[in-house]
Amino acid sequence: MIGTLNALVDLIEADTGDEIDIAGFARVHGTTEYHLRRMFSALAGMPLSEYVRRRRMTLAGAELVAGAPNVLDVAVRHGYGSIEAFGRAFRAVHGISPVDARRDGGPLRTQPTLRFRLSVEGSIQMNVTIITTPELVLVGHAARVPLIHEGANPHIQAHIASIAPEEHARLKALGDAQPEGMLAITADIAQDAPEGTELTYLHGVSVQPATPVPHDLDVIRVEEGAWAVFAATGPFPATLQTLWAATATEWFPSNPWRLRPAPSIVRYLEFTGTHASCELWLAVEPA
Repeated sequence: MIGTLNALVDLIEADTGDEIDIAGFARVHGTTEYHLRRMFSALAGMPLSEYVRRRRMTLAGAELVAGAPNVLDVAVRHGYGSIEAFGRAFRAVHGISPVDARRDGGPLRTQPTLRFRLSVEGSIQMNVTIITTPELVLVGHAARVPLIHEGANPHIQAHIASIAPEEHARLKALGDAQPEGMLAITADIAQDAPEGTELTYLHGVSVQPATPVPHDLDVIRVEEGAWAVFAATGPFPATLQTLWAATATEWFPSNPWRLRPAPSIVRYLEFTGTHASCELWLAVEPA
C-alpha cells in the first residue's frame, strides 16, 4: 500500500491538469478506490481531493509569481475551465486572488509533494481479531453531525445527552447480536471527506435480522462480511483516535486486508467519560 500511495503521488505530479482516474489506478494496483482514498486520508491527514487541489494551486501560484502573462492559460493548465472556478480554488488555498499573487508575489501557501514511508518498528502493540458476521442490523437514534478528526465531537455528545436514560435501557434490552452492548456507529462518510463534512451518527445496538424493530428507531443495515476488531484502553477520545491512525500506518500495510464500504463501529466495554475500554470494528475484505 505504501508503494501504491507513492505511485499515486507521482501520477498527480505528472498530470497536474488532467482529471485522475482514481478507480482505474486502484484496479491496476490491486486495490479499491474506497480503500485507497481512506488510507491516503488517514496517512496524509487530508483527503486526496484536497491534496490534489493544494498541489495544483501551489504550482499555479509559482507560475503566476514567475510572471505568467495570462491567468486563463494557467487555470486551464491546472484543470480549470474558467477563471472564476480557478479563482475560487486559488483563494481557498492561498487566501488571495490569482491577480494579487501575480502583482504582489504573495504571500502563498505551499503544499510540498508528499512521500509515504512505512515505519517498521511496530511501535504500537495492536490486539486484533478478525470476525465474520452475517448481515448486521444496527438500530437506535441517528443524527447528522459534522466530521471532527481530533478531540471530542460536541455534536455527538449533545445527541447522546438528548437521549433519555430510559431509552438507553430500552436499547440495551433490544440488542441481541454482535457487536454486543451500546455502539457508536458512523456512516455515510464520503471516501475522502474533509473535516466538517456531515456524516450519520447512530447511537444504538445490533439486533438479529428477524428481531422486530420499533418504528421510532433508525436502522442501518450492513451486508455480511469480515470485520477487523481492534481493542483499545486509555484516555478518551485520544486513545481511540490514536488507534484509528495506527490501523492505517501499521496494521493495514502489514496485513492482507483492505477496507470495504461500511459504517465504522465503536463498542464501549467500559466508559467513564475521560477513560474508555472499547473495540473499533472496521469492515474489511481480503486484499
